[in-house]
Amino acid sequence: MMLLAANFGIMAVDARDSESKQRIFRVWAQAIVSPVQDASSRAGGATSGLVRKILNFSSTADENERLKQRLSETELELKNAREAAIENERLKGLLGLKEKTGYGSVSARGIARDASVWFNTVTINQGSSGGIALNMPVVTAGGIVGRVVAVSPLTAQVMLITDEKAAAGAVVGQLGETGAMGSVRGLGQSGLIEMRYVSGLQKVEVGDYVLTTGQDGIYPPSLNVGDVVMVNHGTATQPHQIFIRPSAQLDQLEEVAVLLYHPPQRPAPEQTLPNVDKGKSDKR
Repeated sequence: MMLLAANFGIMAVDARDSESKQRIFRVWAQAIVSPVQDASSRAGGATSGLVRKILNFSSTADENERLKQRLSETELELKNAREAAIENERLKGLLGLKEKTGYGSVSARGIARDASVWFNTVTINQGSSGGIALNMPVVTAGGIVGRVVAVSPLTAQVMLITDEKAAAGAVVGQLGETGAMGSVRGLGQSGLIEMRYVSGLQKVEVGDYVLTTGQDGIYPPSLNVGDVVMVNHGTATQPHQIFIRPSAQLDQLEEVAVLLYHPPQRPAPEQTLPNVDKGKSDKR
């Protein structure tokens, strides 16, 4: 029986198709195995494609990080270039102050600020060793900043023009061309300056510029104070109430210049009065 089964198996394996002469067993075997081979081939191709995609994704991610880093470096370079250009313009403006004012100056940088309820001051990195003295005016190319109120060998403290204790003689418009003269004082935390004692008969409008007069003995004449931003118009008997925005950017102080300015000495009053001499001559 076993020999019969073995013989039948050999005949089946060796059987051939009448037309193609191929062994029927091989054809059947290929038919059975073909789907498995196809699935395996597809799986291998998919795995290979997935690996390539993963490698490409990793390479793209690395390139993306390099581009991001380069972009950040470029943005930082542009920022530094802009800041350098702005600083250069400020320094050029400070250098031009000598021609504008006719006074020598010492350049300084703000290193600390006190904006408390009682004071509005800034500390600069120049002091008495650099020629700084009390009451010297401090300015930027835009306008007045304030005056020196304390000095050490290496630093000085500057009271800003917006401080409530600060004051200066001022005029609306060009000195000598208008009678709108008065004085300005700071308004503290508001960041504005008030101008007082300007006759209500004088023409003052929003947008007018305000200059120093030099009459306070601190600031030389014709320095920019600021622009008029609000006016409560007065009358023949009531002065204007004028509010000014400083032309110097006091909230963004970087470089400043301390003017080596000493106000001209005022002539001393005569020791004797004219009517006293006259009285003595009458007695004679």
